[in-house]
Amino acid sequence: MEVKNKKLDIVSIILWSVGGLIALTYFILLIGGHWMFGDDNVFYNGINIFSGTAGNVWLRSVSYIIFFLTLSRLIRLVLKQSARLFRKGKAIIDLLCSFIKYIAVIAMIFAILSAWGVDTAALLAGIGILSLVVGLGAQPLIEDIIAGLFIVFENVFDVGDIIVVDGFRGVVKEIGIRTTQIEDMGGDIKVVNNSDVRTLINMTSKLSLAISEVDVEYGESLERVELVIKENLNKMRENIPDIVDGPFYLGVAKLGSSGVTLRFSARCPEEQKFQVERDLNRQIKLLFDENKIGIPFPQIVVHKADEERADMYLHEGTQENAKKFVDEQRELTRGMGENESQN
Repeated sequence: MEVKNKKLDIVSIILWSVGGLIALTYFILLIGGHWMFGDDNVFYNGINIFSGTAGNVWLRSVSYIIFFLTLSRLIRLVLKQSARLFRKGKAIIDLLCSFIKYIAVIAMIFAILSAWGVDTAALLAGIGILSLVVGLGAQPLIEDIIAGLFIVFENVFDVGDIIVVDGFRGVVKEIGIRTTQIEDMGGDIKVVNNSDVRTLINMTSKLSLAISEVDVEYGESLERVELVIKENLNKMRENIPDIVDGPFYLGVAKLGSSGVTLRFSARCPEEQKFQVERDLNRQIKLLFDENKIGIPFPQIVVHKADEERADMYLHEGTQENAKKFVDEQRELTRGMGENESQN
């Protein structure tokens, strides 16, 4: 798989390099063709899209393709590079890049059709009527676009934020015109239509709470354990640099079946929440080991039957007396269970 990915990367690099070389050559000819070929040259008139003189249609079509695609790519590249300077606003940049990409393709198609003599004005009028008809049947698409605009301009969430949508937790990788892409910790990407993002939780807007719960044995002195914790909270914070506020000792969370559960908390960035919880667990375990504080764990206790004690009750008449006692109790409580169940 890795070898295949490397081959794909090499092919991609080669294609981008060839495309960049073609674009660079084209713009050099477009700018310097006036001095290299002269204004009356057929080849120069064909590639010069700004010339009013009609040139070779095929050359003019290829020129439009190179010009619009290269210009669109450069503008989007500049916008994406500028977005790295800002923590917020990446979603707007992504939305602008999507618009620019679609507009460039549409403008390129109309320019090529115009070069081939197609009446683009009449074509635009026909497309306007067609878009009205299609728009009536493309309401979900329109809803996605409008919802995407509201997401961006109301700053509901931004690229890089950690959100939860329909139980899926991940980092927002891209907000497009129609869809939003969310990547979870495992690298899986969920693509959600913008209009379907109705209820979500933005985990990045504020610091998140990391919780750690640790049990101590019932035989331990709770006051001694709390004093040990008090003396070492600052040390625990020094050992966990991702903690912004805390850690704090919240007290006894519950009295469990085999131990007393103590709860700790700390505030940290959402992307570090789970790591901080793991670090808290580690620091508390090391602290308890250092101070001989026992942490309970499941144990199996095996009891051996005491034959002498059992023989004490197996003398003559024991079974008869026991049966008589049970029968007496049954008569005294007859109907009692039924009444209680009805109540």
